[in-house]
Amino acid sequence: MRPAPAHGGALLSSEVKKAVQERFFSKLESKVTLHFFTIEFNCMYCGEIAQLYSELAELSPLLEVEVHDFERDRDAVRCFKIDAAPCTAIVGERDFGLRFYGIPAGYEFRSFLQAIVDASRGRTGLPDELRDRARAFRKPVELKVFVTPTCPHCPSMALAAFQLAVESDMVEAKVIEASEFPQLASKYGVMAVPKTIVNDVAGFEGAASASALVEFIEATLEES
Repeated sequence: MRPAPAHGGALLSSEVKKAVQERFFSKLESKVTLHFFTIEFNCMYCGEIAQLYSELAELSPLLEVEVHDFERDRDAVRCFKIDAAPCTAIVGERDFGLRFYGIPAGYEFRSFLQAIVDASRGRTGLPDELRDRARAFRKPVELKVFVTPTCPHCPSMALAAFQLAVESDMVEAKVIEASEFPQLASKYGVMAVPKTIVNDVAGFEGAASASALVEFIEATLEES
């Protein structure tokens, strides 16, 4: 399921809207706010992102959208620790540290919707054993997951990062659409996606299970 052109200039067709409501938004339990940070110049998809969020917000009274100017709304930028725009902070009753940089399109649409559900519920579908290990992290963990909309293996990696951030107060997860942020992709040597970076000191390419990601984080924290 991906955003698809619809009649009347809408991004989401009636079929996609129905699927979003039935598969995702029917599971919402508390309010979620999408804090969308936009920028006036050199933003290819800011208009489409704003329209997408507006259409999504119409599908549930529990989803709200707040738009911030990245260059002018410095208090919000500091509050949500936003590094660049376009970026969306997915915030439930509290801020779990879920950030999506770029447009959540293509294969990433589903993982983005699931992150909204998890933020609303304050819990994920991770097994108890993985939740306990994630909650046992004793040092802060920042995950950067580089993705592209056309990558079929990226959503599972993005979702795993988001799930760990929901389950552990020590984890923040940034999912970054690599083609929209080429300088960041170059900085972190992104040659293929998904690529996951832990605390800017270690990383790996390719998809991995949530269990493997937890194990990699544990090893990285032990060495740091």
